[in-house]
Amino acid sequence: QVQLVESGGGLVQAGGSLRLSCAASGITFSIYTAGWYRQAAGKQRDLVATISSGGGTVYADAVRGRFTISRDNAKNTVYLQMNSLKPDDTAVYYCNVRRERSPYNYWGQGTQVTVSS
Repeated sequence: QVQLVESGGGLVQAGGSLRLSCAASGITFSIYTAGWYRQAAGKQRDLVATISSGGGTVYADAVRGRFTISRDNAKNTVYLQMNSLKPDDTAVYYCNVRRERSPYNYWGQGTQVTVSS
């Protein structure tokens, strides 16, 4: 059974930082692309950042230069370091792992990030 357990969300003032973590179990984590997506109230779920099994990263324009995605395959965990947070970053953040060219695609339960002005 695949599980993705997210942690690290919360309330922070604008300009502050948070680090999200997502611990995976039930999969060979190292061969999966891992990523973070977010969904603000009333909006669609959007890509924030992904990191491939080889370590290649992709960032949304809105977060490039402020957020950093990383992974620790020994701990089966993907991280999202979020700096210089803005109120527009307020959303539910979801962890995702997927195996390229396969139907294997899994989501976490989401963690709320709220940035106050």
